[in-house]
Amino acid sequence: MAQKILLKDIDVPGIETFDVFRKQGGYSAVEKVLKTMSPEDVVEEVKKSGLRGRGGAGFPTGMKWSFLAKPEGVPRYLVCNADESEPGTFKDRYLMTKLPHVLIEGMIVASYALGANTSYIYVRGEMMPQIRILEKAIAEAKAAGFLGENILGSGYDLEIYVQPGGGAYICGEETALLESLEGKRGNPRIKPPFPAIAGLYGCPTVVNNVESIAATSWIVLNGGDEYAKIGIGRSTGTKLISASGNINKPGVYEIELGLPVEEFIYSDEYCGGIANGKRLKAVVAGGSSVPILPANLILRTVNGEPRLMSYESLADGGFASGTMLGSGGFIVMDEDACIVRNTWNFSRFYHHESCGQCSPCREGTGWMEKILHRIEYGHGKMSDIDLLWDVQRKIEGNTICPLGDAAAWPVASAIRHFRDEFEWHVNEPKAAMEGNYGLAHYADPLPVPAAPSELVK
Repeated sequence: MAQKILLKDIDVPGIETFDVFRKQGGYSAVEKVLKTMSPEDVVEEVKKSGLRGRGGAGFPTGMKWSFLAKPEGVPRYLVCNADESEPGTFKDRYLMTKLPHVLIEGMIVASYALGANTSYIYVRGEMMPQIRILEKAIAEAKAAGFLGENILGSGYDLEIYVQPGGGAYICGEETALLESLEGKRGNPRIKPPFPAIAGLYGCPTVVNNVESIAATSWIVLNGGDEYAKIGIGRSTGTKLISASGNINKPGVYEIELGLPVEEFIYSDEYCGGIANGKRLKAVVAGGSSVPILPANLILRTVNGEPRLMSYESLADGGFASGTMLGSGGFIVMDEDACIVRNTWNFSRFYHHESCGQCSPCREGTGWMEKILHRIEYGHGKMSDIDLLWDVQRKIEGNTICPLGDAAAWPVASAIRHFRDEFEWHVNEPKAAMEGNYGLAHYADPLPVPAAPSELVK
């Protein structure tokens, strides 16, 4: 049984309330840092833990904190990115719903470490139930003396506010989030300056994901070295994975990083195998913005080594044969899934969510959607596949924020690994439109496993 850090008390009745959470040891981390640790001590423990940003980028959290500028007489801010808009990702929503005080405790710990006296939780606008849950948890913590002025007699003051977003995917990008938080249109800023120097209201700011902040309480209670013992290599600790698609047991799972991908998909402890006895065809491992991998490459690297649920193993081989852990939005597709339709659906999303600030993204995402629609609905030409490749190539790396890359990578990987399926849509448009896109229609079927290997039996 894998060690649980964030979800260890998930099944305790009433754990969403302050009283029950407190009885389970909640807010002990706040007491420890305020009474026995300096802000620098907290930052050092987080650095030793090796905790990496759980929102998608995977940047070391402690290092990010250490970059925060500390000019005299200028306020500093902590902003929690709870915008969670990545298709396939729902672990932050789950955490806020079931364990709101885990996040609030982490916010207090992180705010103290950063010297922030005002902090914000920026929540996706559609998540109204979660907003109400968080506001209630903040009120409970404040009534118990863990927020407000002179917390626990330490002389440290902190207020936390929940701010609904406008329901825009682009506001998951940290500078667009800050623009939105300031009441402006959520357009990404040109960097530098980075938020650590000039963030919210032009002041030094750290923006961290819900899961990243929530993990800090365990780290300061148990020590960064203990956290670093969990996981593998530079992928330390545990990770929440949002598992969905053609699996028997969709849901949110907390895994120790380094778990074999095959075990995660097929073991009863996690996804429970492919639904309806089908075969695995492909996986999007980290949310819609990461490259899709066919079954043979998601289970094994090109060197034949088992692929692991870690930042390094999933990226092994670069985008030619690897992918990214990203936000942990793990979407599983069985043998009947249509890669072309899936890619078109992703492209529709990115075209809709582009802020329009950069012309490669504004125009290119629309072009990709139109070309994919043409191929999916039986009007494609063989030249469209190469045109699609050319368009995505001219978007990647040419925009202010990563949305352009997020739109381009799924298209590039779909063509790279499933070009036969695109060609089949062009050559057999009637069959494709009827949904007959299973593995049986390939002249050279993809090398997919019929059943899990000895690794998970």
